Amino acid sequence: MVRQHRVHVVTTATSHQPRTKRLVSALAALLACAGLTACQDETDIKASPATASASAAVPAGLESFYNQKVSWYACAKTGMAKAKSGQDTGFTCAKVKVPLDYDNPGGKTIEIAVKKRAASEDSVGSLFVNPGGPGGSGIELVDGVGSYFSKNLTNSYDVVGFDPRGVGASTAVDCLTDAELDAERAGANDPATPSATATQERAQKMNASCESKTSTSGLLDHIDTISAAKDLDILRAVDGQQALTYLGFSYGTYLGATYAELFPANTGRLVLDGAVDPTLGAEELAMGQAKGFEASLRAYVQSCQSSKVGCPLSGDVDSGVSQIREFLESTKTAPLPTSDDKRPLTYDLAVYGVLGSMYQTQLWPTLNLGLSQAMGKMGKPDGSTLLTIADTISSRKGDGSYSNNGTEALMAVNCLDYPVQGDNASWEENAKAVKEASPTFSSQLLYPNAYCQGWGHTSSRKREKITASGAAPILVVGTTGDPATPYAWSEALADQLESGQLMTWKGNGHTAYGRSNDCVKKAVDTYLLNGTMPDKGLTGRRSGRPGPILQRGGGAAGAAGLLAPSAHSLSSPAMERPIHLARSSPASPCESRNWTLA
Repeated sequence: MVRQHRVHVVTTATSHQPRTKRLVSALAALLACAGLTACQDETDIKASPATASASAAVPAGLESFYNQKVSWYACAKTGMAKAKSGQDTGFTCAKVKVPLDYDNPGGKTIEIAVKKRAASEDSVGSLFVNPGGPGGSGIELVDGVGSYFSKNLTNSYDVVGFDPRGVGASTAVDCLTDAELDAERAGANDPATPSATATQERAQKMNASCESKTSTSGLLDHIDTISAAKDLDILRAVDGQQALTYLGFSYGTYLGATYAELFPANTGRLVLDGAVDPTLGAEELAMGQAKGFEASLRAYVQSCQSSKVGCPLSGDVDSGVSQIREFLESTKTAPLPTSDDKRPLTYDLAVYGVLGSMYQTQLWPTLNLGLSQAMGKMGKPDGSTLLTIADTISSRKGDGSYSNNGTEALMAVNCLDYPVQGDNASWEENAKAVKEASPTFSSQLLYPNAYCQGWGHTSSRKREKITASGAAPILVVGTTGDPATPYAWSEALADQLESGQLMTWKGNGHTAYGRSNDCVKKAVDTYLLNGTMPDKGLTGRRSGRPGPILQRGGGAAGAAGLLAPSAHSLSSPAMERPIHLARSSPASPCESRNWTLA
């Protein structure tokens, strides 16, 4: 039986500071919580190594990269630092050289940071993982993978995480100081009147800052997903794997699908959870998320109002949504005090605190508290809890530093993956449509094409179907109430892939594995461990009460991490890293329908 965990936050303190410290500690405890998916009652699944149909070919001109000798070293449980002498942490780390520009492999090189968590028992190979983003750190995901991956997986696989090019411990993009990022997130640089022209000007300024602070010249032109997928094949090779076994979340599904398109013969068992539709342009993605987050907000309000305890919203769902919008609007002219006298809760931070909470239903009780305090239902209006949520989601640590560069990397990657479409007139028309689709969150989703136009590092990639012809079976997992990667996107990707099969979880929140139930977990585990696909026509549905957050997979865990949308104005569209959570459920219901073969 899985133990239920709850967070108790004392709300009667007269001082903001003690209350906030307790909340930060509570969120940290949730993020670090372990052992929920790896529950005692797991059924053992016999594991076997994945194989390729033939020996993997080495692309011409890249022999030195594929054949390089990698120096692995024992590293700490967190990050890339060396372990203390004689200490066996179970982790090894390395830096792998790859070409900056694959069209010029004899030119400049960059480094990809890799971290491996050794299998607890006999290993059948390596499971590569990506938490999403773009900009999510696979190093940070691997640091806590024992908490939210099943014991079946961690017993049988060495789990390998990597920071994609431009990210984290790899050769990375650098744009803002911590103080500058604080100001950016708080809306200090927001134009008085948002417009396509103002967005382009803002992007130009951001690019100038990134160009001046990023130490590797040319990097900003070469952090696209195709290059990252080519890096991944080099990582597979130097790790000695005949075929790639891979679990990718959110943007990680796009990276995984791109890999399968480029290297179908090297593709082993791929699971893509919370899929991105590769045919969609930037504005189509923004519109899908606008509708998704607004629908998720309505689901939250309904849940809040039906809980009968601790909900600050009165009336029906429409009334509750209106109350949240009115509160958010009020912060434009009257930011709320918080426990940090220098950091009031501004409109941008308040929106981010609410929007980020839509990524995981496990955050909804904390959002109830945050809204109750901020809306003055518990005394004087206090924005501390919403600020804490927004900070945690953005990987801001208690000392004011940020654990990763995900916010900076996100749009830098997106603008190389999404060719600019349209002009100022069409961008303004799209902005009107997004505002209509999401009156609550549209400020975070406007003008993606205008931003990339101003950014200046343009994309030549076409937005088109990915079929991965000749690849081994690929399991795509979609969540019906996913706000960040709407279910229709998972349906579309599974349909495009020649060997794709769609598995559905009926629930709310972003992604499924590690935060849904045993039905989904067992199906994913079984495919990854021995290559057996789930039965066609099977659906996992929500059951039981939600359990706590396990860890932000991307930083304080972004993975799915409380690294919800780094969607801020810096990063539209808000294609985000998932927050990997676990749900402690007494049952694992599955139904004989709707796990469809696409």
